[in-house]
Amino acid sequence: MAPVTGTGEEMYALVERLYPLCRSITGDGVRATLDIVGEYVPLRVHEVPTGTQVLDWTVPQEWNIRDAYVADGTGRRVVDFAASSLHVLGYSVPVSATMPLSELREHLYTLPDHPKWVPYRTSYYRPEWGFCLAQETLDALPDGDYEVRIDSTLADGHLTYAEHVVPGQVADEVLVSCHVCHPSLANDNLTGIAVATYLARALAERTPYYTYRFVFAPGTIGAITWLARNAERVERVRHGLVLACAGDPGDLTYKRSRRGDAEIDRVLRHVLTASGRPHRITEFTPYGYDERQYCSPGFDLGVGSLSRTPYAGYPEYHTSADDLEFVSPAAMEDTLAVCREAFAVLDRNRRYVNLSPYGEPQLGRRGLYDSLGGRSDAKEAQMAMLWVLSLSDGEHGLLDVAERSGLPFDTVAAAADALHGAGLLKA
Repeated sequence: MAPVTGTGEEMYALVERLYPLCRSITGDGVRATLDIVGEYVPLRVHEVPTGTQVLDWTVPQEWNIRDAYVADGTGRRVVDFAASSLHVLGYSVPVSATMPLSELREHLYTLPDHPKWVPYRTSYYRPEWGFCLAQETLDALPDGDYEVRIDSTLADGHLTYAEHVVPGQVADEVLVSCHVCHPSLANDNLTGIAVATYLARALAERTPYYTYRFVFAPGTIGAITWLARNAERVERVRHGLVLACAGDPGDLTYKRSRRGDAEIDRVLRHVLTASGRPHRITEFTPYGYDERQYCSPGFDLGVGSLSRTPYAGYPEYHTSADDLEFVSPAAMEDTLAVCREAFAVLDRNRRYVNLSPYGEPQLGRRGLYDSLGGRSDAKEAQMAMLWVLSLSDGEHGLLDVAERSGLPFDTVAAAADALHGAGLLKA
């Protein structure tokens, strides 16, 4: 097990290791990805057979690929899977043929507005084959016959996902989810995997209040499969966060849960605002990453989504330009820091009952004022004690106190600890 730290450089190194692997919603690329993540945190890997009914979906056949290329009349590979896994349409069926460029064009995908970039395209649920390439490469191809080869298999197998659990003081869970199905896209999805991995390692350094369950699964079908197989556990999920696009240069963006006022929504708003970081808070939409599965009305979990530039919000999205140069250690480190700050608030956001609610209790004779002597923030700490006493009626949590008083959450939590220790509060 690698040592626990969590610097941006370490997360970036993990992204570098994962970047060359060809991932899809099933197959050996997902397994290889999880094998690497498993070197950093212990994983329980699940294999779900093809044909398994999962809610309204069915686990598809497993796809694996060994080689693929388009070669000209001289045998030169003008499009080569070995150069980038993006060059093949995801889930392409096998093909071995020779055809004229006019026929081949029907199976070629480019980005005319970005002629140097290769697009990411898939055909998961419709039998198809194809290649993705730069527009400038296509423009340079002369008419003539081309050898087309895709050495792939599409057969009964399994969908693979994994879980890591950080035990807490209570069985109630916080769900952290990221998708593991995109090939050679650094921001979407590898930075989310890296931040989730190092967040899990950071939480394991202490015993958190909640139990934290990390899910590493293919997008959409993976989350749906997890939900279908964990119906009895869903009621334990009190809060959740989907991590994606965690390393690009943009400001942080938090997308609220479907509820809009779930505790995780309030915590992220508070942490981002209090930190002074430039950020955006956006409303829930049923489009994007797997928050839409966890928030579907039958489950309606309090799960939001944290990213930097959100889904499809940057030109490099789902193209070869989403590469190792597009993401940075500093951006990932900042995203991880916000996650840690948010979960620290979530873990400490208790409701208390004031045991001396009739009038203000005498704090001086309990040594609580004396403990503030000489502190530069004595006035703030004193006000925090008064606010905590005032709102500790069993209905308000410490986040309510921080929001209403305008005081830092850490100051409010410290005041609650002191009052609890003096016998003035009960949890």
